[in-house]
Amino acid sequence: MMSNEHVAGFGTVDGELQVGGMPLSRLAARVGSTPFFAYDRALLDQRVGRLRSALPARVELSFAMKANPMPAVVQHLAGRLDRIDIASGLELQTALDTTIRPDKVSFAGPGKTPVEIRQAVAAGILIEIESTTEFRRVIAAGDELGLTPNVAVRVNPDFAVKGSGMRMGGGPQQFGIDSELVPAALREYASAGVNVLGFHVFAGSQNLNAAIIAEAQRRTVDLVSDLSEHLPSPLRYLNLGGGFGIPYVEKDRPLDLEVVAANLHDLVDGPIAERMPEARPVIELGRYLVGECGVYVTRVLDRKVSRGKTFLVVDGGMHHQLAASGNFGQAIRRNYPVTVGNRAALAAEEVVTVVGCLCTPLDLLAHDVELPPADVDDLIVIFQAGAYGLTASPTAFLGHPAPAEVLV
Repeated sequence: MMSNEHVAGFGTVDGELQVGGMPLSRLAARVGSTPFFAYDRALLDQRVGRLRSALPARVELSFAMKANPMPAVVQHLAGRLDRIDIASGLELQTALDTTIRPDKVSFAGPGKTPVEIRQAVAAGILIEIESTTEFRRVIAAGDELGLTPNVAVRVNPDFAVKGSGMRMGGGPQQFGIDSELVPAALREYASAGVNVLGFHVFAGSQNLNAAIIAEAQRRTVDLVSDLSEHLPSPLRYLNLGGGFGIPYVEKDRPLDLEVVAANLHDLVDGPIAERMPEARPVIELGRYLVGECGVYVTRVLDRKVSRGKTFLVVDGGMHHQLAASGNFGQAIRRNYPVTVGNRAALAAEEVVTVVGCLCTPLDLLAHDVELPPADVDDLIVIFQAGAYGLTASPTAFLGHPAPAEVLV
């Protein structure tokens, strides 16, 4: 099924889906093979522009590179955003190749290796501390290199965010230091050769409920305000996380950004300005920036009917787009928006199931969807493919070639 919103986002020309200002078949010819991912730079710019116009000017926007680490996408966003968040040594290298200053790069995530920590300290980026062990490793790396590392403490809050696709705060977590243990950690390590600039609280991802996000932000500001009293210097870094979701399935409704923005204006002008005047608030976003700006394009290899059920067998599959197959965290599998890209203007007239080329029944891209009539060599397009697509998929499974990625 293809929603009007997704067609409107990409547009059609001469009856075909348009990506990056050109008909899909022409883009496919330029890429030279299928499957491929295509990311539309104009849609990226529109999303950044919408955020800039809605959010307070004082809020810095950070791109969570894990959502889409394609270098061309990262480079494009680096020229339009304030910060980049990374989660590995390879992402560190990608970030340092952009125009973003190293001190505007933050390194989060549990299990940072001593080598990665040393590289981050040497580069001068902000390291978000996930445990007391990381505190000790960062201090040791600074001593070895003769540098004073900049750090922030990632806090596991004492509250959970309902409605998130993945809960990443509240209760026992591998992420961050439990909020009640933060004061003791700061007493022990904050003056031991590091600059503690502030805190990061990220309680959950993929949330479409603006009221819940707003409540989490309010509780985060209250929590961080209390914890800031234990810092040796005024709080300067206030990462409120993100968690802004995008609609993936028919029942989803887009996030009301205006509600979130109004709440942030109240927080920035109120408690943040009053209690933490030197703080620069940060909103860290991944899928909300890039998710709706990308498509996954795969070609029909075979059309077959089995006991009354029509299958379209394509040259891609879950090894490239695991999330669309339902194997990236869906409790109940639901179809992503999908269409026949070179026939996008035609009416949906038949019910088909789109499957990949892997030897497993899990390789399912769309189940019993209404699509325009499709045959061999037609192009199937999976929307919402700009985030957690290729790099979040088992690309080595069965040894098929890697798909291309293009920014157009």
